[in-house]
Amino acid sequence: MEKSYYNPKDLKKFGDIADFEPKLAEKFFDYYGEVFKEGALTAREKSLIALAVAHTEMCPYCIDAYTEDALSKGISEAQMMEAVHVGAAIKSGATLVHGVQMMNKVKKQSM
Repeated sequence: MEKSYYNPKDLKKFGDIADFEPKLAEKFFDYYGEVFKEGALTAREKSLIALAVAHTEMCPYCIDAYTEDALSKGISEAQMMEAVHVGAAIKSGATLVHGVQMMNKVKKQSM
């Protein structure tokens, strides 16, 4: 089996980022905790958003963490996959809409 740069065991070490910079880590984790508290969005909704973003950012640690989080919140496989498709659609659309910039440049150069 090939070795991967991604080591699932490293996810449990996320808190260790405080070892090299405790003050900034504390600020980050305080912020992170506040973001995921219930508010205008439910914890379930935030979990689905996080799962979709984890996929568009292609972060295996985040994908693992938010898949587990979603499952713990009773989110179904179909709901998770639909969220991933929403993320993929937005990522694709963002790529394609930048094609307008390319088209504008081509038209300008052709004048």
